[in-house]
Amino acid sequence: MVAKEQLREAFFAQDAETVLSKLDSTATGLTSAEAKKRAEEYGPNALEEGEQKSLLAKFMDQFKDFMIVVLLAAALISGVLGEISDAIIILMVVVLNAVLGVYQESKAEEAIAALRQMASPMARVKRDGEVVTVRSDEIVPGDIVLLEAGDVVPADLRLIESNSLKIEEAALTGESVPVEKELVDIDADAGIGDRLNMAFSSTNVTYGRAAGVVVGTGMNTEVGHIANMLANAEETKTPLQENQDQLGKSLTILILAVAAIMFVVGLLNGRDWLEMLLTSISVAVAAIPEGLPAITTIILALGTQKMAKRNALVRKLPAVETLGGTEVICSDKTGTLTMNQMTVEKVFYNGEVHDADAAIALDLPVMKVMNFANDTEISSDGTLIGDPTETAMVQYGLDKGMNLKADLAKEPRVAEVPFESDRKLMSTIHKLADGRYLVATKGAPDELLKRATTIDMNGEVLPMTDAIRENILSANHSLAVQALRVLAMAYKFIDEVPATMSSETVEFDMTYAGLIGMIDPERPEAAAAIATAKGAGIRTIMITGDHRDTAEAIALRLGIIENGQKGAVLTGAELNEQTDEEFARNVEKYSVYARVSPEHKVRIVKAWQNHGKVVSMTGD
Repeated sequence: MVAKEQLREAFFAQDAETVLSKLDSTATGLTSAEAKKRAEEYGPNALEEGEQKSLLAKFMDQFKDFMIVVLLAAALISGVLGEISDAIIILMVVVLNAVLGVYQESKAEEAIAALRQMASPMARVKRDGEVVTVRSDEIVPGDIVLLEAGDVVPADLRLIESNSLKIEEAALTGESVPVEKELVDIDADAGIGDRLNMAFSSTNVTYGRAAGVVVGTGMNTEVGHIANMLANAEETKTPLQENQDQLGKSLTILILAVAAIMFVVGLLNGRDWLEMLLTSISVAVAAIPEGLPAITTIILALGTQKMAKRNALVRKLPAVETLGGTEVICSDKTGTLTMNQMTVEKVFYNGEVHDADAAIALDLPVMKVMNFANDTEISSDGTLIGDPTETAMVQYGLDKGMNLKADLAKEPRVAEVPFESDRKLMSTIHKLADGRYLVATKGAPDELLKRATTIDMNGEVLPMTDAIRENILSANHSLAVQALRVLAMAYKFIDEVPATMSSETVEFDMTYAGLIGMIDPERPEAAAAIATAKGAGIRTIMITGDHRDTAEAIALRLGIIENGQKGAVLTGAELNEQTDEEFARNVEKYSVYARVSPEHKVRIVKAWQNHGKVVSMTGD
């Protein structure tokens, strides 16, 4: 059986046979007996929630503030001096303060616990040579897991089989476009986003099928690694807590000094020493601002309620004030600054690039192809299910008034050549009313251009010339430098469906229809929020696992960086080349980090904190 310490190996840099051998597994999977044995060894495939504090422990934590300690001392002294009512009032204030703190923390933890229920409940694995369905927490290292579109990956897998597999990894890497997985050799120093032969726990399969051997479960997954970093993050005091501690200490010293002076002056004036001692102590107790902690707690509690109404959970009360003192906001891109929803932004047809919001004829070949050569499913409630790139094209057609279901009913799909990563194309064949068949093909612009001999221009099919080809390549480049994901569309008519469906028998002598440029657009409110933060003296830093060009384009559109600004974008690979000392000196130069891993995010935040900044991190 593989040892636990081996589970953080770079399995992506090893061939499938080596990985299976190291995990004592085969392509037919484990036996039930072996799986049970490994389950006892490795434990459940679930993230550790950490030690849960009891209600009493949470309550006692509220008394660690220095000002609270001073108040408790004041209550004790008041009781000793016979001032019972004062002692009771002080104790009531202290207890109310603690109750409010515990209530807010418990309320936030309940909501956070509900968010943990998003794991994959079931998975298909090979056991005893047969495919069985098991709970995801029963999966063990060495299991062979089968994946298909719609699945949530239940553990970290080294892929051993793959058929046009695409996985959406935005929550882990920040890359908004699904990653096309391949059984290729990967360098040992490759980042998470470049490990194309791996499937990571909690990511979503959007297209294709695959099989993979489990190389990491529970806390030994990439998600578990992130959870471990969060659990072991150093807990520091907030600015408010530090200021209150300092105020408490200063007041205590000042009050004790005043009380001592009163005692000495009274003795010098011939007063009884016991009388002066009691008087000095009474003045000291009276001078302590016992209402301060309660007022602070109540104000912070009101702040958390206001934030809760805006869907922001605050776990610890002092964090409310800390947010108000934020000087640097480190933000994820995908799903935080952007919509995490691919959207058609540009359409190239009839030799020109058009904005997506411009009027477009529904009978244009480019419109028909993008919706026909598409595996998106439309559910009964209108929800689009499928690859985000494909759903974006269908949504565009629906927004323009296209009735895709009716169109497909009239011209149904009868055959297809599925997408394959090596040729980067997919084709569907549709039966027409006149007895002919329509071939609709979409894919990589350069690959499709090789197969096109004509082009559709204003409804007329013209021969493909070098000048037209250059115009298409120029348009493709123009869209690509704007960080748009570009796909090409082509079509042709045939009299009969080939007996053998393949790229060679279908995808040739095509008529070029146009290009589609898509992007995960920025949230409408994001640019205004960044401008507001900038006006308040808060700097916004974008940190993403996405590619440099995409990150830079979105940052420009949001106003995080400006045109012509040099050296503001740093990649994870470039960050690795800098020591912590070098990075601390240079951190203020960078506003955008691309292709980074979770470990890089920790380095970035710490570097800013070392400059004395209050840093906020938002996103996945």
